[in-house]
Amino acid sequence: MTAKVNEPVATAKNPVSSDRKTDTIQVVEFVLGSEHFAVDLFDVKEVVEYTTITKLPNVPSYVKGIIDLRGEITMIIDLKQRLNITEETMTSLDASRIIVLDDKIAKSKIGILVDDVTSVSTFEGNHVDYTSASVSKEETSIIGIIKRKIKVKDKEINELIIWIDIKQLLSDIDSTL
Repeated sequence: MTAKVNEPVATAKNPVSSDRKTDTIQVVEFVLGSEHFAVDLFDVKEVVEYTTITKLPNVPSYVKGIIDLRGEITMIIDLKQRLNITEETMTSLDASRIIVLDDKIAKSKIGILVDDVTSVSTFEGNHVDYTSASVSKEETSIIGIIKRKIKVKDKEINELIIWIDIKQLLSDIDSTL
């Protein structure tokens, strides 16, 4: 989704533009631990299966290392560590996925390691709660909380998906390496 010139863009600091509630959003949904997350579809280049990661010395703990992806060196970020999610996952590392980010996200090729990628989904803007995204006044990488109605034992409940701004979350990567 692209913004027109002089049109406000919804971010963590500017949560709601006047027409944002009626827009549709497309996201890639994934799992970290037991929580559901999403990133903007247009920030994603591709999703690949886990492959052996070569560790790098003297890098932040959330930088897992690098992989050779079709001849291009791609840095792998452990998103659970970056988001301080300490919950263990039930899936093995070999079953995890790497979301390769679009080249416009950072100066170098970056992939994020997640437990599983569940789907690519489209939501109406009115399914996103932008007001509860920020718990504190500090900078946050959460754009909003997407609410999806699901049936569990003949009861309809809201499943919550945390929509993160991957550009903001990884904005310090190029400067630290």
